[in-house]
Amino acid sequence: MLVTFIQLLAYVLWFLLLARVVVSWTNPRGGGGLVAFIYQATEPILAPIRRLLPTTAGIDFSPLVAILLLGVILRVVTRL
Repeated sequence: MLVTFIQLLAYVLWFLLLARVVVSWTNPRGGGGLVAFIYQATEPILAPIRRLLPTTAGIDFSPLVAILLLGVILRVVTRL
């Protein structure tokens, strides 16, 4: 039961991170309520990663790192 919840949470976060990346490419100035929700839901995950990563020519690699970490978490949880 707990494994299923963690998997579901990881998939939802993965989808939200992917949505944030797409929104930042297509509409970088923001949008309506859905865009605000996506940013509010993903910022607590991305902010600590962003603080650890070095600055790289204005490219934010924190979503990529977060997605990779979610993949690792899913693999570990799946094996339990």
